[in-house]
Amino acid sequence: ISACEKGGEWERALELVRAMMQCKVESNRITCSAAISACEKGCKWEQSLQLLSMMAQRKVELATLTFNAMLSSCGKGCAWETALRLFGEMMQRAVEMDTITFGSAISACAQG
Repeated sequence: ISACEKGGEWERALELVRAMMQCKVESNRITCSAAISACEKGCKWEQSLQLLSMMAQRKVELATLTFNAMLSSCGKGCAWETALRLFGEMMQRAVEMDTITFGSAISACAQG
């Protein structure tokens, strides 16, 4: 999935995540964050949001890395309102924020 991210193959990354689920292979925050980043590079923030929702449903840890990838995806998609909602969710869940978190949230708002 990381190779898909680096190669801009967001569709392939999503296929791999789906295949993992069908084969009952447990996905984790690393694989899901890589798939979200692949979607971000493809300017597919809606698919990123679906992955984030799937992660929450499957009780996959939503960590800083995951939210940062999602915030960046929202920024590229001019989805500043979604980015702000996710930023608020990070605060509610007490997810650690870093400079990338703040920079991505600011960038998303600037794009909107």
